[in-house]
Amino acid sequence: MAKTPEIGQEAPDFTLPGVLITGDDAEQSEYTLSAHRGHPIVLAFYPGDNTAVCTRQLCSYTSGLESFTGFGAAVWAISPQGLASHEQFGRKHSLAFPLLADDGLKVSREYGITLGGAGLRRSVFVLDADGILRWKHVTLVGLTYPTAETISAQLAALRVS
Repeated sequence: MAKTPEIGQEAPDFTLPGVLITGDDAEQSEYTLSAHRGHPIVLAFYPGDNTAVCTRQLCSYTSGLESFTGFGAAVWAISPQGLASHEQFGRKHSLAFPLLADDGLKVSREYGITLGGAGLRRSVFVLDADGILRWKHVTLVGLTYPTAETISAQLAALRVS
């Protein structure tokens, strides 16, 4: 298994299918990390749609989305479920950012956050506009997650550095 990327390293590139819910519309498209260069990005890996902690985490990020976008950052949430599950989950909770499907956990393995056959570790990576990892939070158990305020502080630090 790969190790998690180190602070200061370029984050592993990937392309994943995703869905973005906007009002009544669900737009499916491919999301490529390297195509997002020029803006910071928050990658929020979460174990599963419609689970208690994941729902609280992603709803809190939707509530705090302006604190991310105020720094020009996007949020991509990534889990192993398929697009149909993501669409239902996104609609049910009015999630306001793309939900990406890491079917087979290929990207999660590249980021060093898989748990063998048990899925993935809840993890958040903050990348700068050049795709360099500037901050990470990788849990052992997955019951905690960084708040929108904590992540926003990391995005603010990108402007200072």
